[in-house]
Amino acid sequence: MFVKFFYLAIVPAFWLAGCDYHPPDTGPVRTDTINIARGTADHANVELDLGAGELNLHGGSDQLIEGKFEYTSAYKPLVETKTMGSHTVVTVRQAGHGGWGGNSRNLWDLKLSDEAVLDLSLNCGAGQANMAIGDVKLRNLEVHMGAGQVDLDLRGNPTRDYDVHISGGVGQATIHLPQGIGLRADAHGGIGSIDITGLTKREDHYENDLYDKAKVNVRLKVEGGIGEIRIIG
Repeated sequence: MFVKFFYLAIVPAFWLAGCDYHPPDTGPVRTDTINIARGTADHANVELDLGAGELNLHGGSDQLIEGKFEYTSAYKPLVETKTMGSHTVVTVRQAGHGGWGGNSRNLWDLKLSDEAVLDLSLNCGAGQANMAIGDVKLRNLEVHMGAGQVDLDLRGNPTRDYDVHISGGVGQATIHLPQGIGLRADAHGGIGSIDITGLTKREDHYENDLYDKAKVNVRLKVEGGIGEIRIIG
């Protein structure tokens, strides 16, 4: 089934971007690496806070999280890690908030463990996030968007239920949901346009025929002033 509907939603982008402008950083591009061993952790909270730039996020790591950062000086990432028994908390956040453009560069290229159960949170301001994490053992995924673009690919073979919550600004989001499991999607509140394929409207939400019958179910909630969202079930 294909569903498409529109709401009137006009939010001037300069209200968001113009209030705290700084000249673009034109300094040299630096490279840092991240490699956090999984150790004894069977559950982790991972928070990624990217103010402006590009994120490429995948599964398939033997570590809890690994990868590299390429950035000009205003965007140096800060990494904090805390382990308590079998639970690890990792926070990666952008240190500065310099203006975007010119020779500015802020690329995060990261891989996550497929073994530890993850609560994953992404705060994405301006820029683009490409996330192919369908085989990551998610328990909960939260994405807070700004004025950028999020491409979220959850196609894979999940073995447990999980929840996805997407909220925020005036950007665009495309979400590919996994096949062969139960799916439910709720979308509310000031969204510019929504395209939904592969799910059937049931009262105030969308779901497939397997929802609440399959061994694994994924629940998606979308809310807030997102300019355009496409959900592919």
